[in-house]
Amino acid sequence: MPVTKPEVSRNEAGKPPVAVVIGATSKWQADGRNTKFIHGGVLDDSDLPISARWGAGGGIAQKFAAEGYVTVITSRTRANARGLADAIGAAGGQCHIVELDVGEAESVARAFGEIRELAGEPDIVVYNAGYMDGRDLPDGMDLLEHVPNAVFETAIAVSARGPFLVAKEVLPAMRRRGSGSLFFTNNPNALRGKKRQNGESLYYPRVLIRTLSQVLADEYSEAGVHVANLIVDGYIDSPGTRHHPAVAGREEVLIKPAAIADAFWYLHNQDPSVWCHEMQLTPHAQRISV
Repeated sequence: MPVTKPEVSRNEAGKPPVAVVIGATSKWQADGRNTKFIHGGVLDDSDLPISARWGAGGGIAQKFAAEGYVTVITSRTRANARGLADAIGAAGGQCHIVELDVGEAESVARAFGEIRELAGEPDIVVYNAGYMDGRDLPDGMDLLEHVPNAVFETAIAVSARGPFLVAKEVLPAMRRRGSGSLFFTNNPNALRGKKRQNGESLYYPRVLIRTLSQVLADEYSEAGVHVANLIVDGYIDSPGTRHHPAVAGREEVLIKPAAIADAFWYLHNQDPSVWCHEMQLTPHAQRISV
């Protein structure tokens, strides 16, 4: 059967709305960096629903494309996002890939210039960039004193510089238009600093994303721009995490990317009289992080 695109509201120029997902793929996808490190190679993802093959960003991109949005997915390398873009296209959605390095001001500016040419000004931007550097540190090297400076620089680039640069690119047009959404995907380390475990990188800079989100919500809500911080509290279902020793045989603790995407869709369509500016998503079988 041919795929029928859903009806969707048009903007003032008569064009379909635009959704941009920054960091639309996952290091836990079948050929992702963490998947290769934890499992020793590429995994077969054919047994996973297509909504779960690229993590949260992939699920969000697929959701908005299915709802009729022109969807732009970004990655540091175009090839990394090709599978997701092909899946969106096969389902009848419109998708573009744009290369973007969130830590580089020139890259962010160039990417959004390309986005405007390809699709137009974004109606929603989801900042989903993450980092997991440092997992390959030897056992017994978990103390901060052993963490290479390069790992810290990555954390700051993704959790501070990137959100700042992206916000500067998208908020002026949203403010002038009087509408738009800027959402940040975050994790429980934004709530409370904890010791490093399993060789993970420093996550405490994630609190900077949460604070920036609060500041921007305070500054831009009155202009009609919805800003929110979403804390994904647990392992997101994907090829690499599904077979991770910490969750193997316990699928009830995995968070479905499609369900995360539904949460973003819900927030984007909230009535302005009841805007939510922070949401925490925790599997029912897991203790809530505080």
